[in-house]
Parts: sequence; structure tokens; C-alpha cells
Amino acid sequence: MPKTILIIEDDAGINDMLRVLLRQNGYRTVSAYSGTEGLLAHSREVSLILLDLMLPGRSGEDVIRELKQKHSVPVIVISAIHDISKKVDLFALGADDYVTKPFNNEELLARIAARLRTGSEVPADDALTYKDITLNRGDHSVTCNGREVELSRYEFALLELLMERPERTCTKSLIYDTIWNDENSADDNTLNVHISKLRRKLKDAAPDAEYIETVWGIGYRLKK
Repeated sequence: MPKTILIIEDDAGINDMLRVLLRQNGYRTVSAYSGTEGLLAHSREVSLILLDLMLPGRSGEDVIRELKQKHSVPVIVISAIHDISKKVDLFALGADDYVTKPFNNEELLARIAARLRTGSEVPADDALTYKDITLNRGDHSVTCNGREVELSRYEFALLELLMERPERTCTKSLIYDTIWNDENSADDNTLNVHISKLRRKLKDAAPDAEYIETVWGIGYRLKK
């Protein structure tokens, strides 16, 4: 059954754009245009909330607090505010992620998928496939070219992120936020080391194949 996402955004154009984007990607949506309307629309059918901070009438902080009290699901804040201290305060109130406007649609979809996945029970046979790679989330196993590949936690998470949407370029920011949760806890060198190890292990299993390519200055994606 499709997940339902509640969009709380007073700008009708952005609200409509998000609704179309999410429905095109298999989600159900409910739209609200104020904090009060969002609280009324929030129910146990909602799996995740996209929340604009600059809402009429009520502060985004109050809305987050009351949404979490009514029915606690992941809340991704979408705002033009860049103030780091503001973001920290929102996380303290219970926000699960923060996306700055203007945002990249693919990155937003990836963040939504990551938050919906966090804490959910994973079926034993929940697998992703790409070419001759199979990644099984249930037993944390990977096979490539018919051979089992032993990956570390971070290597597994990197491959999983890449395989979730093979056509997408994963930006460094997305990788840091999804895998390390805090961009300050990892740097380019850390990421490069893990990507290099992942490539080497896949190469050991399939010497004639290349699976991961660098998009210079942006991030990584699976090789088409």
C-alpha cells in the first residue's frame, strides 16, 4: 500500500509541485496550507510530513511539537532559512531532517525514502538488484557476479543508497546526511576511502565490470 505524505506548505505553487512530484513517485498525498490545517489533517494514515516553517498564524516550531504529540512520524522541514542554530533548535524539537529551499527534487525524494526506511521492519527477502549485483537488506548480504561480497556497514549503506535509484546521482551532501547523519562527522577523504574500498571489493568479484562512477564536483552514481 502506498505511503501517505502530508504536505504542510502555504505557497500553493510549491504545495502543488510537491503533490505532483510525490504522486509521480508512488506516494499518496494530503495537502494543508497552514499549521492548524496540518494538525487537523494529520492522522495515523500519514507516514511522513513535509513542513514549511514560514506558515501563517502559527510558528513552525509549535506545529512540529504538536504534530509529534498527536502522532509521531518523521518530519522533514523545508525552509529558506539557512541559520545553523535554527536547524539545531528544530532537531531538538523533533524534526527529523531539514531541506533548504530551493531544493533538488531527486535529493528530496532520497531523503523521504531514507526517513521512511529508518526504524521500519525489513522483510527477510527485501532485496535490491542492479546488473549482476544483489543486495539483501534483510540479512545484510551482497552478491556480485555470483560471488558473496563482504562489506562494512558504511560500504553496505553506500551501495544500498546507490542501488535504491540507479538513475540518480547521489550528491556528497545526500550521502553525508543519509549515511553519516551529520555532514561534519565525515569529509571528502572519508567518503573517497569508503568508495574506493567498495569499488575494489566489487572489482574482486567481477574483474571486467565497473559499477560506480564519479560525477566530478557532485558525487557518485551507478555506471549505466
